[in-house]
Amino acid sequence: MIRLLAVLALVVPTTALAASAPVPSAKPIAGTSCSEFPADNWWRADVSGLPVHARSRQWLSHMSTGVDLHPDFGPSYGDGPDYGIPITVVKSSHRTVSVRFDYAGESDRVRYPLGADTRIEGGRGSDGDKHAIVVDQGTCRLYETWNTRIRDGRWRAGSGAVWSLKSNDLRPEGWTSADAAGLPILPGLLRWNEVKADDIDHAIRFTTDITSKHHLWPARHDAGSRSSLAYPPMGARFRLRAGFSTQGFSPYAVSVIEAMKTYGLVLADNGSPWFFQGEQSSHWPERLIEDLEQIPASAFVAVDSSALKVSNDSGEVSSD
Repeated sequence: MIRLLAVLALVVPTTALAASAPVPSAKPIAGTSCSEFPADNWWRADVSGLPVHARSRQWLSHMSTGVDLHPDFGPSYGDGPDYGIPITVVKSSHRTVSVRFDYAGESDRVRYPLGADTRIEGGRGSDGDKHAIVVDQGTCRLYETWNTRIRDGRWRAGSGAVWSLKSNDLRPEGWTSADAAGLPILPGLLRWNEVKADDIDHAIRFTTDITSKHHLWPARHDAGSRSSLAYPPMGARFRLRAGFSTQGFSPYAVSVIEAMKTYGLVLADNGSPWFFQGEQSSHWPERLIEDLEQIPASAFVAVDSSALKVSNDSGEVSSD
């Protein structure tokens, strides 16, 4: 994951604006009474009625749209832990530790509730992103770290960010998080319980390989290699075309497809093109994963979500 400290402002032309549908009520995170941010948060906004972004075609031309989507989670077939980003829920009494960050200037330098029970993406010996996502169920605070490891008995990470799940406040402009876009990871993860219940109420995090050195609200940071606005910026939101047929897909896959039509995908990090993320769970059905691998990237368009913005420093969306 490439991290750049320089942040450039993005000026993007917009098309005619359309009103969004009302946001659903916020449901609690499994195992807690905490919601995944307020009900009017941008991650939960219905974008099915928003206009196609003026740069949609340009962005997609640089995003390997000849491939199908890749669910970056699911069964590992005996090769290590199940794929996905794990979520750890702790009590407020959990011991906290200091963490040394590689990007300390853009990290929240507080004590984090990490310990032997902390689940790390790919396992502690992974050579991947090693994300750790921890929810304090008592205070409803979210702690996220990237490149999380222990060295000489001390916790280290590439970067770290903390959010109140009760607030729409964004990180300072220009700051990264555990994601290149400076956004939280948790609200963009697909989870088995919500798929099983046909109750997906949020956009889904995904990656692509070549991005611009720009970002769109509510993203706060970028890590791209291209200065041109023709390349997709962090925070760009993509919607599956309404006419995409669900015929032949399993009911669980249909639930995900409908969520992609309603809430879409959010470009949150650099990585393999059209890899989208879910939680680590041993319950993901093999048929669901196979179905999701049949969704073509070419069936997506970028949407203009600027009409949803209430404030530059808030993830709250307008209901007008």
